[in-house]
Amino acid sequence: MRTQVGIVGAGPAGLMLSHLLHLAGIESVVIENRSRSYVEQRVRAGVLENDTVELMKSTGVGERLMREGLVHHGIELRFDGIGHRIDLSGLTGGRTISVYGQQEVVKDLVDQRLRDNGTILYEVADVKIDAVETTAPMLSFTNAEGRQELVCDFIAGCDGFHGISRAAIPESAKTIYDWNYPFAWLGILATVAPSTDELIYARHDQGFALHSLRSPELSRLYLQVEPDDDLVHWPDDRIWSELATRFSTRDGWVLHEGSIIERAITPMRSFVTDPMSFGRLFLAGDSAHIVPPTGAKGLNLAVHDVMKLSRALEEHYTHHRDFLLDTYSRDCLRRVWRVQHFSWWMTSMLHRFGDSDNPHQDHLQRAELENVTSSRAAATVLAENYVGLAEI
Repeated sequence: MRTQVGIVGAGPAGLMLSHLLHLAGIESVVIENRSRSYVEQRVRAGVLENDTVELMKSTGVGERLMREGLVHHGIELRFDGIGHRIDLSGLTGGRTISVYGQQEVVKDLVDQRLRDNGTILYEVADVKIDAVETTAPMLSFTNAEGRQELVCDFIAGCDGFHGISRAAIPESAKTIYDWNYPFAWLGILATVAPSTDELIYARHDQGFALHSLRSPELSRLYLQVEPDDDLVHWPDDRIWSELATRFSTRDGWVLHEGSIIERAITPMRSFVTDPMSFGRLFLAGDSAHIVPPTGAKGLNLAVHDVMKLSRALEEHYTHHRDFLLDTYSRDCLRRVWRVQHFSWWMTSMLHRFGDSDNPHQDHLQRAELENVTSSRAAATVLAENYVGLAEI
């Protein structure tokens, strides 16, 4: 088998890259170790930055997003029982965010790739990446037809944190920056109308909570829990009770309860690989970096990576220049570290650290929250980062 760009991973990064390359007249093959139904049902991120939405619209995969996505103009920071709205649109010249699940983005991209006769190979096994320092790197894998070899001009590793792509870069050729937070998120998906029109970020003495939403009938909620906690300790009644406590307000705001249809505990970590390329292998998305989900940046950062990579590959094939390929890692990491900082800042401002009372930490968090909610300049910094940084 032969293609121009071999893509490992059929998540939003790999599929968006394949779509953008197709629009540029560049062939690609996407391989994925999971089934199509699995990747289309995997619940992950749900907040799309303004530029992510515009990219989907401008490249022909935004029709359902425009019809079903929930456009938000602000978010709420809630602490000491009082809610404070951050006017995202008013502070950023009209920019917005849209709530639209990652699995929906994946479905839209898969449908478009199939309409364009794109090749996506699901349920492949024993994937190996070889010869990335040559002009003919190769992907080999096993599927229903036996052992396959796919010779490429370039390989894009879009297979997530636990994928095989990052390991294909020798340890001596990369530096890993890793930080594990001392807490995790218990996330639930519930069949109940959201209790809010905009996302609520709540800082409470018992821990952080987030009220997000997926549709007029589905709510997505999160609780800060211990990193080694177990779902067996969290029956439905306890989850709803704890959420109600952490979201409680002085004016009696009420949280709607419903049937919990999904639940999971996710560790919180920050992770960066430098560089994001080696030879003709280029990493994108979670294979290269992880951010805590507090700032809603993971999917959006992955889309930014593949937008950069698609432009670099288009320059290579169309103009026979490799400047953008050579600077891909440097250019992406500039934004990665800005997003790392924003996600760390949001996380540090809103979460409880440690089991024991820490009055010093409490006062610092309240001072920061009071500054953000009372200073237009501070609120603007949050808003600009939340809706998506301008091109950097």
